[in-house]
Amino acid sequence: MKPNMILSASGWRKVFAVSGDEQDKAPEISEQDKAICIGAASVFFDYISALTNQEVPVLAVGIDARPTGPAMADAMLHALVAKGAVVQYSGVTSAPEIMAYAKKLDGFIYISASHNPVGHNGIKFGTNNGGVLEAKENAKITEKFTALLDDDAALAKFVQAAEGCSSMALNEIYKTQASSKFNALKAYEDFICETITDSANKEHQKDFFEMLDGQIRAKGLGVICDFNGSSRAKCIDKEFFTTHGIDFYSINEDEIAHEIIPEAENLVHVAQAMDDLHQKKNCNVLLGYMPDCDGDRGNIVYWDEKQNKAVILKAQEVFSLSVLAELTYSIWKNGGDSSFKPAVAVNCPTSMRIDEICRVLGAEVFRAEVGEANVVNLAREKREEGYNVRILGEGSNGGTITYPSSVRDPLNTVFAIIKLLMMREDGLYEIWCKKAGIEYKADFTLTDVLESLPVYTTTGVSEPRAILKVKNTDHAKLKAAFQKAFEAEWEKKKADLKKKYGIAGYEAVITNGTKETRDVSDYSLSGKGGLKIIFKDDAGSPVAFIWMRGSGTEPVFRIMCDVKGDNAEEEKALLEWETELIKKADV
Repeated sequence: MKPNMILSASGWRKVFAVSGDEQDKAPEISEQDKAICIGAASVFFDYISALTNQEVPVLAVGIDARPTGPAMADAMLHALVAKGAVVQYSGVTSAPEIMAYAKKLDGFIYISASHNPVGHNGIKFGTNNGGVLEAKENAKITEKFTALLDDDAALAKFVQAAEGCSSMALNEIYKTQASSKFNALKAYEDFICETITDSANKEHQKDFFEMLDGQIRAKGLGVICDFNGSSRAKCIDKEFFTTHGIDFYSINEDEIAHEIIPEAENLVHVAQAMDDLHQKKNCNVLLGYMPDCDGDRGNIVYWDEKQNKAVILKAQEVFSLSVLAELTYSIWKNGGDSSFKPAVAVNCPTSMRIDEICRVLGAEVFRAEVGEANVVNLAREKREEGYNVRILGEGSNGGTITYPSSVRDPLNTVFAIIKLLMMREDGLYEIWCKKAGIEYKADFTLTDVLESLPVYTTTGVSEPRAILKVKNTDHAKLKAAFQKAFEAEWEKKKADLKKKYGIAGYEAVITNGTKETRDVSDYSLSGKGGLKIIFKDDAGSPVAFIWMRGSGTEPVFRIMCDVKGDNAEEEKALLEWETELIKKADV
């Protein structure tokens, strides 16, 4: 059987809607797709059983809010019962929630296609380390899975066993679903308190939140969420915000009302809702967010007092704000410790504004290939080397990961900004101002904070011009051809680039997994990883970059450009040049 499925470390994905229409909201899946789910669950059971040396591993299973989730989960539960697993099925569950819950178990299976359209669905696997399986471990399961699908007889046996599983055991899983969901929410709430405070000590958490909650209640603060029918509508969000004195508003709790990806084109709905609230009453709603369907990502809208309207933050701005907040929080908390070595782990196309922020705050920047697992693993490697990696993530999509979490989480993002705004006396923004040489105002607003950040012009990850269809599936060969075209064009254009943009030289950089290699002479060595050309001025300082990589979860080639300063014309010109060179190489 051919699954026609993308099998990446970030998740296995395909259109599960029977019609094949990626926008189809029908809940049914085909018999073939049931077999795929049974095979996937069976292979993961064998993997986790061998890894933990347990015949009866305890596994969490959850789904996001997509219509096909229940049918996929049912097929997987049949398979796991047939295998003898102990299963905690929590139904609709956010990704950060199930990963926090699984820390107390042996592993998890999460049914989700993240930000993909509603007819898509997929599968993520993990152990109890708080994140998805790293690429090498996922590859082991992928190999077993594809081999099983190639063996019709073996797959048929698994399907037959699943269909004949104990109905009593299966019914017990569904009967205890509510208690599993309760336990998942409690585990997640405990864990989110640890990530926000950067402390597992309950007394420290209590003291910190008493201080923060007091500031919130004194100043007043509101938050609005466009749930867009996501798993976070059944998570802790509303209760958590209101517990800490924050007024909470929401829209689209019960339906996927528009496209799922939380980029600017879909954040207009929460921005409009924020505008409406401010027009109707004297409102203190300052922040808004919209999660994707699995609830691990949420980009931000804020109330701009100067413009008197809701403004949508770009993904790179959201990440920059989070980095500023959590780095200064780390300094506030650990600055007197001589062993404190702050660092940030990011993906290759994260804007260079992060480098400037980190330079001011005395932190190192380390870069990995695109992919949440790559950034998480890079951060782990750097912690083992003695670095304090409090904040990490993929700036290109706004995904913020706050240690000890290993997954993106909108609550961490929102509370990073809340800490930045509410901790005033000798607070986080004051630390930034002192180190950056910026005049500090005691009555600062979020708009003031944003205006203090380094200015860069960056291609948005979901813009049509950031996505290319290419014919050549051999990315190493494509990049070799790109190198040839680029080097020839460079000789022709370098004088003009110097005159127009101050570009005097360049450096090629590749990322594969957690490894970044600088100043490479053979672009093909990046393979399916990332390739970046960093442009430099006469002094050798970076002033722009172009980047490319084939997507691991979608059949597209992604490109982007990052330019120092407010310079849309230069960003457009460099991205168009990159596009032309790739098309020339794609033969």
